[in-house]
Amino acid sequence: MGTTRRWGLTSKEKQELWDRWRRGESINSIGRYFEGRSSSSIYNILSKTGGIPPVPRKRSRLALTLAEREEISRGIAEGQSLRSIAHQWGRSPSTISREVKRNAGITQYRATKADQAAWNRALRPKRCKLVNHKPLARIVAQKLQLQWSPDQIAGWLKRTYPANEDYHVSHETIYKSLFIQARGALKKELLKYLRTNRSIRRPIQYSLKGKQLGTIPKAVSIRERPASVEDRAVPGHWEGDLIEGPNKSYIATLVERHSRYVMLAKVSSKATETVIAALIKQSQKLPRELYKSLTWDRGMEMSGHQQFTLATDIDVYFCDPQSPWQRGSNENTNRLLRQYFPKGTDLSVHSQATLNRIARELNERPRETLGFETPAERFNACVASTD
Repeated sequence: MGTTRRWGLTSKEKQELWDRWRRGESINSIGRYFEGRSSSSIYNILSKTGGIPPVPRKRSRLALTLAEREEISRGIAEGQSLRSIAHQWGRSPSTISREVKRNAGITQYRATKADQAAWNRALRPKRCKLVNHKPLARIVAQKLQLQWSPDQIAGWLKRTYPANEDYHVSHETIYKSLFIQARGALKKELLKYLRTNRSIRRPIQYSLKGKQLGTIPKAVSIRERPASVEDRAVPGHWEGDLIEGPNKSYIATLVERHSRYVMLAKVSSKATETVIAALIKQSQKLPRELYKSLTWDRGMEMSGHQQFTLATDIDVYFCDPQSPWQRGSNENTNRLLRQYFPKGTDLSVHSQATLNRIARELNERPRETLGFETPAERFNACVASTD
């Protein structure tokens, strides 16, 4: 019975693997490129650093170079003093003395061995901030359990402790501490609170949601929407959509463009009468000044938009076909909601009270686009200004 040869990668092959990973290729695709390697062997390589490409090692500009070490060796062989060698290269005599002493002394100093030994000694990973600062790590863990993203946590910390840099940490440090368990900063169990629920970090990938589009009578194009809506400076303009689950279950999602405030509505079907009734009910919860327009995609559930406008005096605009980015805030919110409602989840089991709780959690998370204010804070300020 033969033995399986251990698969090693050259530096060039490692670079190619990580380049393909960064471009968003699948593990199976990368495996096929490397002579049909299994997806598990590719995964094992990626998982060592949590799917985060390792930073290439570089020599410090202050460190001795191989050329300098060769001159040290040559100078010793010629009987020069260490002070003389240091003077030739503009180095401190103590630097040259330490170099020779830590590498077998004057009688056995060898440039190549000394250079490799220095490279090996330099491989001492710096302990990350969350390992050295336990109170900060506890705060980060608590916020992760509230399903805050690392970006939200990092921004909130800077806003909450503006003058105390001990409590500042980048979102990348949080991600790396979660995905690279060798750091020992955050427990692996906290990964389940991230929205993606992945065991390794994947590059950002974009996809468009395919939809069957119908003809909506008297639809007003988004291109006719007032320019004042575009810059988000004026509150009261909303974006809406339906998210869909098995067994024809749906939830209506609404996002206010100025504050990113979220409202969720339980709908029993995709029928336009049902959706319009739910949207009318939601609109009645808000001051008129904070619900001026609604932008929707071209789903046929809004074919009764004229009835909605007649009942609420709210203008409805429709996106161009296959252009979800025209409702960017709503699309982003729908992605966040998949953390609560994974694909394949029957949405009909959730009560309106549950939807209200989930909306409240989203509205109480700080947002980078709001300067790490929460949507609730921004929206409540708008409500106060209308009183």
